[in-house]
Amino acid sequence: MSTNGYLLEVRHVHQIYRSGFRQFVALQDVNLAVREGEFLCLLGPSGCGKSTLLRIITGLQRPTEGVVLYRGQPLRGVNPHATIVFQTFALFPWLTVLENVEVALKARGVPPKLRTARAMDLLDRVGLDGFENAYPRELSGGMRQKVGFARAMAVEPELLCLDEPFSALDVLSAEALRGELLELWTEGKIPTRAILMVTHNIEEAVFMADRIVVMDKNPGRVVAEMTVDLSHPRQRRSPEFLELVDEVYGLLAGQTQPEHVELGVAPGEPGRIRALPPITINDLAGLLEHLSEMPDHRHDLYRLAKELHVDSDHLLQLTEVAELLGFATIGKGDIVLTPLGETFAEASILARKEIFATRIRRLPMFRWLLSLLSVAENRRLKWDVVLRALELEFPPEEAEKQLETIVNWGRYAELIAYDDATKTIFLE
Repeated sequence: MSTNGYLLEVRHVHQIYRSGFRQFVALQDVNLAVREGEFLCLLGPSGCGKSTLLRIITGLQRPTEGVVLYRGQPLRGVNPHATIVFQTFALFPWLTVLENVEVALKARGVPPKLRTARAMDLLDRVGLDGFENAYPRELSGGMRQKVGFARAMAVEPELLCLDEPFSALDVLSAEALRGELLELWTEGKIPTRAILMVTHNIEEAVFMADRIVVMDKNPGRVVAEMTVDLSHPRQRRSPEFLELVDEVYGLLAGQTQPEHVELGVAPGEPGRIRALPPITINDLAGLLEHLSEMPDHRHDLYRLAKELHVDSDHLLQLTEVAELLGFATIGKGDIVLTPLGETFAEASILARKEIFATRIRRLPMFRWLLSLLSVAENRRLKWDVVLRALELEFPPEEAEKQLETIVNWGRYAELIAYDDATKTIFLE
């Protein structure tokens, strides 16, 4: 048994990936603890290492440095006291609902009669009684995820880990399933001692968790913790709930820094490279136009998510781009349109292109690419050549996203062009 009351502890965990002579820090010196009886949320933007940390906690992945303690003992291999529910349903399509739940019990060596009885009981608890003999293809997304929950809980885990379990569902199904999970948890209808959920949805975290651990990216690290002292069931429109949501937005959005800090450095230069969020110009324009209609061109970030019908992760990426280009400033959970942002919002199509081109020329990533193209033969470079260069600075998947964003922004600004037939990038 743990002597300090913690079910799980993560101490000084680092996760570093190496590629050739480069290394990418996915997690940097992460420390956290989970108490018995606690619903804890890991909250942060996409790419901050939340899912990586969850795999380390469940023993599916070994950290580069650091240690995970379960009930005071170092974790070696897969944690037998924890199960994980992924955002994709991960069901076996050739098995019935009942058989999908029984799979977990069979793997633990539970006798056939006992595992059938236990699986039936769990399906009843999650509201799937009557669907035991149905196949996954016959179920809605929400019902399939319920099967995933039942399978995870079948082995009676002390620690139930959830990796964005509602993100693949439609809005109504996700909302219903959140409520049902909370009912099972708060009323003690499941044997689980603690729940650890990964999410990038701020409102979801405040709605469900007892405590929120806020993470940031580049590199993935813990930046804040917050206790949610609201009783269940929580009222989303209550002043207390909205105040907490606003506070978390403030933590994640941060505050606009001096330009040299905001912009970062170009590939190949010493220092921090600022990754570009994969935002479209139409979405950015929509945000700026919306802000231009607000009194004083100022608005609460948490209200914007509802008004623009976007999730918190997408909104934070939008505001990051607006901040990066000098169209808005962020502080204390509010976003304020700058005079330049107001000019962009009110400009004609061609004027917007000119403003955008001027602003992205300042970005180190664009200065780097334009410089490469200016000295290349015929001012042209193959897509793969630029991609290989970016892979010296980013993991392969992120490098691809960065290049796609650079090309899309550059084409809109009419600074660069791209020929898909020859996979060539060139100066306009």
